[in-house]
Amino acid sequence: MSLLTHFIDLFLESAPWLLLGFILAGLLKTFVPMSWINKQLGGHGMKATVKAALLGAPLPLCSCGVIPAAVGLRRAGASKASTTSFLVSTPETGIDSITVSYVLLGPFMAIIRPIAAVFSAILAGLLVGRDDNDGAPNTKSATPVNNKEGSSCCGTSTTAEPSCCGTASTAEASCCSSHDTPVKSASIMAKIRSSLHYAATELLDDTALWLLVGLGFAALVQTYIPDNFLASWGNGLLAMFVMVLISIPMYICATASTPIAAGLLLAGVAPGPVLVFMMAGPATNIATLGIVAKELGNKALVGYLTGVLGGAFLFAFLIDFLITKFDISVVPQIGPELSLLPGWVTLSTGILLAFLMVISLTKQLTKKLS
Repeated sequence: MSLLTHFIDLFLESAPWLLLGFILAGLLKTFVPMSWINKQLGGHGMKATVKAALLGAPLPLCSCGVIPAAVGLRRAGASKASTTSFLVSTPETGIDSITVSYVLLGPFMAIIRPIAAVFSAILAGLLVGRDDNDGAPNTKSATPVNNKEGSSCCGTSTTAEPSCCGTASTAEASCCSSHDTPVKSASIMAKIRSSLHYAATELLDDTALWLLVGLGFAALVQTYIPDNFLASWGNGLLAMFVMVLISIPMYICATASTPIAAGLLLAGVAPGPVLVFMMAGPATNIATLGIVAKELGNKALVGYLTGVLGGAFLFAFLIDFLITKFDISVVPQIGPELSLLPGWVTLSTGILLAFLMVISLTKQLTKKLS
């Protein structure tokens, strides 16, 4: 099969689940406002840390989109521990990435991924919390979250940088905006329309390019890399460190990292290192590390990295052990023989998703050129 054929097959196979994930994420965004989450995470201690991880896990925020939200939590009075926990769990998993993980990576990885994300978030929060004496946020050197002039989509620099959100430099147009769309008095149908609009615009803008890159990578692997070519180096601690080195410079969302993870599995990389990539990619990019050091301090940065990478490595070794011990099959659910839906559903959702992606990418390109 040609590269184009593989890419189209992968795109159609994942389209229904991507759309389902986007819709669920949009509903969650509309019906669970950030103001309510702010209220829930204002406390300190173990309870607040666990609550922050659990509340952040299903939210549809990307690796840069979570930054202004986390900064807002911190300045609203949340402790270092709960802020860190939220900052880790939110980009590492989400209701949209779980659905895509199920269809592309199989049920085992779809289940273990959010569990590992929540665990690493709690671990990082507890490690950072040891330095949280009074819980007071750092307001002196704080960078305004919604600065509309000269700020990146992540609110961390004065120049726009490539990210999962594109290169938009105006906060009002960025997927990373931490504000909530006011829908207080709206009817249920109006809220649903608002959810669908968010999913088809901001959320899709946030992920479209990286999803295509990930699917393209998976198609390249299927087309040109022989089976088990990478298996000789794709296992063990070395492979995990390689995944960390690959992931740190990337601005990638949990959903967009999934097709790349499927490609790595197809190339022969063990599930453990693949999990490290899916956890470290969204949580350890340069912007996130910078804001942790700025808002929480250098000691907190050490605790943050220790928690994220420690949790990722621990679960990587655990799932490799479980797979070997109980002979669990982890095979990317890719190909027409594994299709879970009727062909007309796959085709129609694929056409719809392609149409929405063309609009999204055209809009982003127009903004860059203008």
